[in-house]
Amino acid sequence: MLDGLIISIDAMGGDFAPKSVIEGIEYFLTHQGEGRRARFLLHGDAEKLAPLMEKAPRTRERSEVFHTDKVVEMEDKPSQALRKGKGSSMWNAVASVKGGQAGVVVSAGNTGAFMAMSKLQLRAKQGVQRPALAASWPNMSGKMTVVLDVGANVECDASQLTEFAVLGEAYFRAIYGVEAPSVGLLNVGTEEGKGNAVVKVAHERLAQSQLGLNYKGFVEGYDISKGEVDVIVTDGFTGNIALKTAEGTAKLVDSFVKKALLGNLWSKFTSGLNAMALRGLRRSLDPRRANGAVFLGLNGIAVKSHGGTDNVGFANALNIAIGLAESDFQQALDLRLDALHDEDDNIGFIS
Repeated sequence: MLDGLIISIDAMGGDFAPKSVIEGIEYFLTHQGEGRRARFLLHGDAEKLAPLMEKAPRTRERSEVFHTDKVVEMEDKPSQALRKGKGSSMWNAVASVKGGQAGVVVSAGNTGAFMAMSKLQLRAKQGVQRPALAASWPNMSGKMTVVLDVGANVECDASQLTEFAVLGEAYFRAIYGVEAPSVGLLNVGTEEGKGNAVVKVAHERLAQSQLGLNYKGFVEGYDISKGEVDVIVTDGFTGNIALKTAEGTAKLVDSFVKKALLGNLWSKFTSGLNAMALRGLRRSLDPRRANGAVFLGLNGIAVKSHGGTDNVGFANALNIAIGLAESDFQQALDLRLDALHDEDDNIGFIS
């Protein structure tokens, strides 16, 4: 059996799996995983994985394959996936975390199915009403902003938004090493009195909390990219739209830059003179740098890679997964949640 930190992988999940998955692990081990003892349990079709593993020596050395030819398709509804999913690569990957064989699971497969299987097998932490999906993307400061929820819960009440603030703050501390990350609540304006009833109640609760959160109050949509706060809390409906809008905007700007730089002979010449700066710009706009969303609030770590990502994006999701597994995130989160629920009981908080 493999030793060291064990990562369970749904090798068949994603638009370009299993190729993007195996190449992603190899890229990680070559460029990001030097000196780290991470090893991998690969759940998928052994016959399809074999030729890819032959071309990935580092992955082959650090992996063990568990064969299954059952796959959850990208278009399957969560209910369909649960009915037919037992024994699939995704189900088995999550089951390895549940059974203690691995410390974290990563999948680029069907988001709804992965969320449903993770909830069913790993269960929510005690007191967590609904686990949230947290995503990171770059801001103007050159750092990252974490936004949650970005799709797990379309509708939320004030109590759940308050929980998301605790989940997101603990996640940011674990991944980015910031002792007191700032937290904001996404709203249509920053003035007191703006927003719907749910947002107003959540704001009041967070503003009065004695948990020690570095709560900054309301923020607006453009603050995500400005980096005004480290963690932005919202419901899954709004968060998912914000995430997809940000991804689309990054691709749009990238396409404009390409056209401007390659439009004529002179622009091509000046592009060559500024090649280093332009590479930095392209890297800043690269959505693969932010690939890897995390289901927060479960009794286990589950990381969702974008289904259409390539090897570089999948490697980034692995980096996030391993960073969480190597941290004290789960223990720190338990302490925060206990304090939150004690506080709720004392003040009789009603959402």
